Amino acid sequence: MHNFTLHTPTKILFGEGQIAALREQLPSDARILITYGGGSVVRSGLLTRIREALSGMTLFEFGGIEPNPSYETLMGAVELARAERVDFLLAVGGGSVLDGTKFIAAAAPYEAADDPWHVLETVGEKVKTAIPLGSVLTLPATGSEMNMGAVITRKSTGDKQHFFSPCVMPRFAVLDPVLTYTLPARQVANGVVDAFVHVVEQYITFPVDAKVQDRFAEGLLLTLIEEGPKALAEPENYAVRANLMWSATMALNGLIGAGVPQDWATHMLGHELTARHGLDHAQTLAVLLPVLLDVKRDAKQDKLLQYAERVWGITTGDEALRIDLAIAATRAFFERMGVPTRLRDYGVDQPDVTTMLAKLQERGYTALGEHGDIDLETSRHIYEAAR
Repeated sequence: MHNFTLHTPTKILFGEGQIAALREQLPSDARILITYGGGSVVRSGLLTRIREALSGMTLFEFGGIEPNPSYETLMGAVELARAERVDFLLAVGGGSVLDGTKFIAAAAPYEAADDPWHVLETVGEKVKTAIPLGSVLTLPATGSEMNMGAVITRKSTGDKQHFFSPCVMPRFAVLDPVLTYTLPARQVANGVVDAFVHVVEQYITFPVDAKVQDRFAEGLLLTLIEEGPKALAEPENYAVRANLMWSATMALNGLIGAGVPQDWATHMLGHELTARHGLDHAQTLAVLLPVLLDVKRDAKQDKLLQYAERVWGITTGDEALRIDLAIAATRAFFERMGVPTRLRDYGVDQPDVTTMLAKLQERGYTALGEHGDIDLETSRHIYEAAR
């Protein structure tokens, strides 16, 4: 196991009705900007409940943060936060709202005369301070409620960029499984796939004798496999929703990634698919992961065999067959969740590989993966094989 430092300061308020404790998490004199997405929090009455819970406090609101949150939209919130001297942000929604709110938190105090996009171009290195934030989660998927990362899109240039900073780690997160009951099936499925691949990116690399992290990762994968389809069949099953919500948070809060090698190539390649072809983030992961596992099967052999046995119960046949069966089982699970695993299933028969490779090169993503051995030619092969 590698050396590591793990600091997870986010306070979690988990369970039905925890929104009642929201007021206690906020400074009484705070000037609070509530951020949200496309209006579901309005239609469901959640925004009204939050207003009531925070009655008498100084509140401002900014809605319309879209999936794959855009820099152009978020800059409107940055301007509002500056104009109203906002000193606390409350994200109400899923991972996109949280990611967008993290950018707002970092960009609003950004003092450089330059474009705040530089916050992203430096992957967060220039973030020295940020407006504190908390969240009320409505869509479990990204783990953004308990980590320091975010991904933002710039529509005008077609760029999609991630950044990290401890300054944007949420102070608290309200996780009420009941708030997920009315999610569309597509969002539920995407959330399960996203969480699953988050675990895989930290688990299927190479062994470093990190038994605790491996067992946690395997438990999360087994839970997602067991509960994911149930969530589609039984939308108001509280136990199912609770286990999915906590699995998604645990998948990317730093615990299973501490002291182990990590991959993230599937995500980096997937971001370019979203930017160029408009696929949902989870859809890109479902398309790319099975191909990447096959392409890198030799480098990942030991962990693929462990994955085959411990997660899928595959113990017979030679090593090559067991790996084939594990990859096939992964693809079948995504399909069972209603997330197709071929680009042609989304109408992308000829992906714009040239443009995507150019973007990878521009960002310096020419040595991806836990071994740094996924170069541009390997990325080309993965994109083309995903059709």
